[in-house]
Amino acid sequence: MMHVFVLETVTGGDYLGGEPPGSLIAEATLMRDTLIGDLEDLPGVRVVTTHDARLPPPPRGTSTALRLGDDPRSIWNMMVEEADCCWPIAPETGGVLEQLAGQLRARNRRVILPDQQTLALCASKRATAGALAAAGIPVVPTWPIEAVPAEVAGPFVTKPDDGTGTEEVRLSPDRPAPPFPAGFIAQPLVEGMPASLTLLCQEGRTHVLTANRQHVTRADGRFHFSGLTVGAFPADAPLRALAGSIGAALPGLHGIVGVDYIATPQGPMVVEVNPRLTTAYVGLRRSLGVNPVAFLAEFIREGMVPDLPRLPPALPVEVLL
Repeated sequence: MMHVFVLETVTGGDYLGGEPPGSLIAEATLMRDTLIGDLEDLPGVRVVTTHDARLPPPPRGTSTALRLGDDPRSIWNMMVEEADCCWPIAPETGGVLEQLAGQLRARNRRVILPDQQTLALCASKRATAGALAAAGIPVVPTWPIEAVPAEVAGPFVTKPDDGTGTEEVRLSPDRPAPPFPAGFIAQPLVEGMPASLTLLCQEGRTHVLTANRQHVTRADGRFHFSGLTVGAFPADAPLRALAGSIGAALPGLHGIVGVDYIATPQGPMVVEVNPRLTTAYVGLRRSLGVNPVAFLAEFIREGMVPDLPRLPPALPVEVLL
């Protein structure tokens, strides 16, 4: 029996003593429960995890409830040492994902995440945009909020450089004005359809699993993400080429990751790279018609991405929050 430690931090106890971020709980719970269910359906795999005792435990797997006074990281360290493999899900904000990955890798060589350098790069939207632009990949221009070029006209989107979700994302019709919030970036508003790619990556090898439409609305200068349609678009040649270019530019990407982009008449423009599972994973199995980890036994056991079978065309699947 192979034991996989699934560590989702928002629901897994990282906010003991405080309130878990309400805007992330629904997405975190869906990703955690879907991944655990898919892994548990593999023969010879058993999943262990943790959950904040104030929140419901996952319906499958074996979960340890963490309560006020517990030390989550000490418990996670013990669990990862006893596991054969660890699959973490955590926000990049504040370096949480990067720091967690280093902690886990010191205790287990099979951690399904990109390498440390790539995690650090992808934690910064500005650094990611710079790396992709240097590789000739169309990307939304990104500047520190206090350094928007004088010749660039609005409107602008402002957000934390290391942010997750849409809670602090704002739309401004004019140039951002002081006082500037620390650690924020500005991007020109690119009109088009918000979309994402779900990729399987390892050492530059990049497979497009699905291309997804994101349900994002704008109201009163704010953005609201209400879900997405997984498999909304065919993984055509331009999207496969984009994925290949991203994999070549960021060869440290590893595992199932997400790429946010804007679909424009001129082609896709990358917004950011999420070096972890994203909400699109929730609909992946239904969209592809196969368990997305069923062909990844070698990946889970040895950390190697196998040659994928020819997957059926993805069907549109709604994931609503």
